[in-house]
Amino acid sequence: MKRIVNLILILLLIISTFTLTGCGYQYFDLELQGDYSNDLAGTVLNVYNWGEYISDGSDSGIDVNKEFERVTGIKVNYSTFESNETMYSQLRTAGVSYDLIIPSDYMIDRMVSEDMLLKIDTSKLSNYSNIGEQYKNQYYDPDNEYSVPFNVGMVGVIYNKEMVGEVEKSWSVFWDEQYKNQTLMFSNPRDAFMVAQFLDGTSVNSKNKADWDSAAELLKQQKKYLQSYVMDEVYGKMETGEAAIAPYYAGDYLTMYDVNDDLAFFYPKEGTNIFVDAVCIPSCCQNYEAAMLYINFLLEPEIALANAEYIGYASPNTAVINNPDYCYFGNEILYPDEENMPKTEYYRNLDDDIRYYYENLWIDVKLY
Repeated sequence: MKRIVNLILILLLIISTFTLTGCGYQYFDLELQGDYSNDLAGTVLNVYNWGEYISDGSDSGIDVNKEFERVTGIKVNYSTFESNETMYSQLRTAGVSYDLIIPSDYMIDRMVSEDMLLKIDTSKLSNYSNIGEQYKNQYYDPDNEYSVPFNVGMVGVIYNKEMVGEVEKSWSVFWDEQYKNQTLMFSNPRDAFMVAQFLDGTSVNSKNKADWDSAAELLKQQKKYLQSYVMDEVYGKMETGEAAIAPYYAGDYLTMYDVNDDLAFFYPKEGTNIFVDAVCIPSCCQNYEAAMLYINFLLEPEIALANAEYIGYASPNTAVINNPDYCYFGNEILYPDEENMPKTEYYRNLDDDIRYYYENLWIDVKLY
């Protein structure tokens, strides 16, 4: 009897094991270009990234972090932020420690100037050659010492055709009374001011405080038409039709369109912000070699393709751009030709005086 009971228990264990495996993540048979050892197995790598900014297997695709853990034995402790300023504040004042971060261009510029980043020896990244030359030697990192490009994008306007029909291809839609309580606005100051500055015809990097005053007044005038300020909340509001018009990043529009094909997109005629988000190693890093392995892994053609298709942003990785099987191959929103390329301006790192000035103006706008 005891033998029968034991056999039953063994069978139940086997069945439960297969059941759990069947319901869990199925690893991919990756063809990796780089060499990855298990020398750092057991190490914990703390990664800090934007929300919805890495392929996580939720669409039956590659779970990048799980695959990296399988290949290297390194445990990924992954957390997210929703703005460059939040990420910066956490690193500067919260006493937290991360091994790898993915900030935007102007924030990289700022963090380099404040000795908050470690140098990256790209000669040790076997996949670095996959980065297109046009994305190297950018103004924020002219010698490619502190960053490795991850994603490229521009900001535009998402609107619901069923709710508002066709709209003027201008930032002015956010000041149009007919869309009252149907519009959203960025909840971070740099992007919100950008919208007003392009409409106002001033530079997003202006050193003239009067330009920032003028933009702040426009944002105050805009408030009576807004439904709310958002960051990642924009997904739910636009996908469900709770709101009709929002400024957001082009790649995220493609993600929302997959859920709601009533959504459309345009780049405003006044121009817009163009940006590069790049992988960096903060000076508080505790596991530099593990961080380097992770960066090289992100540059793998299969991994970069999975990320590009999941996130929906333009990729700086030539193995992705030139892949005809890439779902956004030749996409006109992500990769507009010269004729359809909007007027663009990168954010630059502003001096403390101007930065503090517009941050205080932003407080006034929110309290207005």
